[in-house]
Amino acid sequence: MRLWHQTGAKKQKLWYSKDIRRRRSNTTQKPQIKVVFTNERLITPSGLTIVGGMLGKSDFVKQCNRIPVDKKRSEPQIKDGDILLTYIGLLCQGKTEFEAVREMQDDPEYYKYALGIARSIPSAETLRQRMDDIGSTTRPKILKANVEMFRAHGVEPSALQSGEVPADIDVTPMDNSKTHKAGVSRTYKGFDGYAPIMAYIGREGFLVDTELREGSQHCQKGTPAFLKETLRLSHSITDKPLLIRMDSGNDAKENLGILLEDGSWFIVKRNLRRGEAKADWLSCVQSCCKDIRHPREGKTVYVGSSWKEVEYVTGEGEHKTICMRIVYEIIERTTDKRGQLLLETDVEVNTWWTNLGWTDDQIIESYHAHGECEQFHSEIKTDMDVERLPSGKFATNELVLELTIIAYNLLRMIGQESLKHKPDQKKRVKRRRIRTVIGNLILLASHVTTHARQTLMALGRSNTWRFAFMQTWTRFAAT
Repeated sequence: MRLWHQTGAKKQKLWYSKDIRRRRSNTTQKPQIKVVFTNERLITPSGLTIVGGMLGKSDFVKQCNRIPVDKKRSEPQIKDGDILLTYIGLLCQGKTEFEAVREMQDDPEYYKYALGIARSIPSAETLRQRMDDIGSTTRPKILKANVEMFRAHGVEPSALQSGEVPADIDVTPMDNSKTHKAGVSRTYKGFDGYAPIMAYIGREGFLVDTELREGSQHCQKGTPAFLKETLRLSHSITDKPLLIRMDSGNDAKENLGILLEDGSWFIVKRNLRRGEAKADWLSCVQSCCKDIRHPREGKTVYVGSSWKEVEYVTGEGEHKTICMRIVYEIIERTTDKRGQLLLETDVEVNTWWTNLGWTDDQIIESYHAHGECEQFHSEIKTDMDVERLPSGKFATNELVLELTIIAYNLLRMIGQESLKHKPDQKKRVKRRRIRTVIGNLILLASHVTTHARQTLMALGRSNTWRFAFMQTWTRFAAT
């Protein structure tokens, strides 16, 4: 019996091993992938051809090339226009470090052709030195080129339903902590860095003006001159009336006077003056406010308008007094959102200066839309990686931030044009985020070939963004 049992077990084991081999032979094996090098020109940032085509329709590069080049500089045969074009190409890829230009050396002919560079791609060392030499001397030309870019491509910032074009002005801190860069100091956010002021126009959030500032500088210092410059540039971009929106950091009679003299509409968050206590506002509106709301038990909201005389000085030094409207929203809370009784009544007072004739709710809602500029700040600092500026010199970082105006608006225009041909999307999109534009349109891979005196850039069929790319390229870069 023992021998028979061993023999049966051996037969059963042999049958089991044959069954396993049979199953393994029937399964489909994963094909082996091999990585090899080739001499084919496979270009990743194909979208730079759109960027170069858009820049080629303006006189910005020609004006920069007319700047006399010091023969003592490194690589004097490379003109300033090529330097600025190269760095704009880096910004459009979300790169700010000077070392990133080394990636262009693998195929310099393509980058020269795509961006319209006349001489050659500069080295990282030359790019840094020449950017230091240029500094902020080209600021007027960059701002002028930004305006001409809107005109050359027929792009106009969209207006609100009421007809006004919104222009949002705000300060955003940039974290440059643990560095010894010039101008880096403590910001109101609690870290060391810069505190540049930004001005956006239109519902799309085009960047119309910017100014680099030290981190500890108060947001109102230098704002009147910046506000005048922003108004001038905005009127050059659009003929429609402007709606300027600013937060409480810029609540100053001088700013209000500039806006009134310019004839623009505005909504400016107002600070409580000395002698204006929250309790006084509450007792005043309890007796005279006609719009009283109770969104929940223990919470009362008073909405209305009042008027106050404001004295300001015009640009010619003339003193004027005007009765200006103040929209208020007073919130009284006796319980929290969970229904817990508060020991003391919580009073929140929000007031705004405005010269609009809209309803109180429309004024408040429009100012809340001003918070969307925080999204634009995020796209510049995060998507384009402009937060930690690359140089230790303040003037060079100024130049970087000014070139960001051109690069940011180029990406924004490309993104808005791509919305006309939408890939498969689950929800409606009104504005293309900069990160999406860089990842799907600028860094779109293509196969570049040259034949019969023509350069062909072939887009693969596996990329669903190829139709949006073709739509944008035809609109901006095709000749």
